[in-house]
Amino acid sequence: MKNFYDKVTENCSKIVTQSYSTSFSLATKMLDSSIRNHIYNIYGFVRFADEIVDTFHDFPKEELLNRFEKDLNFSLEKKISLNPILNSFQLTVNKYNIDRKLISAFLKSMRWDLNKNIYKTDKEYKEYIYGSADVVGLMCLKVFVKGDDNLYFKLKPAAMSLGSAFQKVNFLRDLKKDYQELDRTYFPNVDFNHFDEETKTNIIKEIENDFNLALKGIFDLPIESRFGVYTAYKYYNKLLKKLKNIPSKKIQNTRIRVPNYQKMGVFARSYLKYRLNLL
Repeated sequence: MKNFYDKVTENCSKIVTQSYSTSFSLATKMLDSSIRNHIYNIYGFVRFADEIVDTFHDFPKEELLNRFEKDLNFSLEKKISLNPILNSFQLTVNKYNIDRKLISAFLKSMRWDLNKNIYKTDKEYKEYIYGSADVVGLMCLKVFVKGDDNLYFKLKPAAMSLGSAFQKVNFLRDLKKDYQELDRTYFPNVDFNHFDEETKTNIIKEIENDFNLALKGIFDLPIESRFGVYTAYKYYNKLLKKLKNIPSKKIQNTRIRVPNYQKMGVFARSYLKYRLNLL
């Protein structure tokens, strides 16, 4: 009967993914069915932790995060949780032997979001991105390679670069919300009140470099995951190009989006490349 419960909890993580991110859920649908649910499970865990620190302003966030982490540790040890998101996540962690250090690094960055508002040095900035994004890419990579440690370590730098690129695009897109609603500034040595074209250009060059490093690894992914990851890469590249062509002043005042019809265009072109064996 536990198998039935596990399926129910995995459906919960799938619903969380579809509800919170149309772009990520679309890319996840492009993964092979043998690994798709496990990526939903990772996203559900990451999303719930992020919700605690970013949106539950009228509730005791630190207490909630402490309880979440305590319940997580119990679920990983006992291989069960009555929290459906944690139960589905532990299934993936235990099946693919995901390093607990990756999970700890992620929770460390989430804890920084409780109290830390400004990242003044490159070291702090890189450590936060490692914990909030790179390790998520590495968790997913564990699933993508299906236990092949040699391939995992070969693709590890590319997976981290892709995670960094995604997170930095999010930072740039959410510049207004992070500063005005959450009082956060992630980019070091960047004054939101004097965010100009030169600053924007430097950030975009940094992200483009991350994407270039990541792309090399995408082509070496197993066939079960290559198309889905490439679709996510193309979507975020589309968003980056849009940010590149928009004045810095507008980024300060508007959350830039990629319309659904353009997302479907990204998917169609990615699928064509996949069918033509160009990936």
